[in-house]
Amino acid sequence: MSERHGYEPGVPCWIDTGQPDPRAAADFYTRLFGWQAENTMPPDAEVEYLVCRLRGRAVAAISGQPPGAAPRVAAWSTHVWVDSADDVAAKVAEAGGRVVAEPFDVFDAGRMAVLSDPTGASFSAWQPGTHRGAQLVNEPGAWSMSALNTRDPEGAKAFYGAVFGWAPETFAVGDAEITMFRVSGYVGGEPEQPVSREVVATMAPMSRGGFPDDVPPHWRVDFWVDDVDATAALTAELGGDVVAPPYDLPGVGLRQAVLADPRGATFSVTRVPGG
Repeated sequence: MSERHGYEPGVPCWIDTGQPDPRAAADFYTRLFGWQAENTMPPDAEVEYLVCRLRGRAVAAISGQPPGAAPRVAAWSTHVWVDSADDVAAKVAEAGGRVVAEPFDVFDAGRMAVLSDPTGASFSAWQPGTHRGAQLVNEPGAWSMSALNTRDPEGAKAFYGAVFGWAPETFAVGDAEITMFRVSGYVGGEPEQPVSREVVATMAPMSRGGFPDDVPPHWRVDFWVDDVDATAALTAELGGDVVAPPYDLPGVGLRQAVLADPRGATFSVTRVPGG
């Protein structure tokens, strides 16, 4: 089901990209994915926050930066739904990660903390208020999944398990190993039995993609599209980069490409299953 009205704790729920020129970024992404972008900040605010919609439903956002601030590195961020941003920030510190920005309120939209795992891959905890995450996922032009690229897969399994209760399931795709993270839960009974539920994220060792040594571990976002090759070509036409040309994922029937917007924020696109 592609329409969402909320998420369970431990499930990634929202993505946004910080950009030095949010209007230029909005022009790129609206032309690439067919989004409509609207600034949701008050008229006197120094920073724009452009919520992007598809079929009238929020799918992502593009944020600016305060006037006079040093130009930021453009990147996509993943936000994970939590019951308490403060509690999750404490868990991150206990598990060896870093609290990049202490929990803070975002008007009445929610409360968040900016965090990173022990290798430096950053993400955010989102305690929802009026903003309840992406309203549309898993359809062409919408976010489908966030993927961790890391040089320490075993450490990541331990860290994200401790912080969010994610249960890893690792399998081979061609000559590489891919890990799916599932939210752990329980079913009724005497005694209750632990189960693994929906897949909430994936992970791949950075050796699989041939990443240069200076590329740090990071979370990447993936969007579904009808035609990966056409999307890659349009990315180049709009001033972005084709980081990894379209390729087929062996054994799973998917076609994918890794792209970057004109400011260098990377993302991937995947052909819709069955498309």
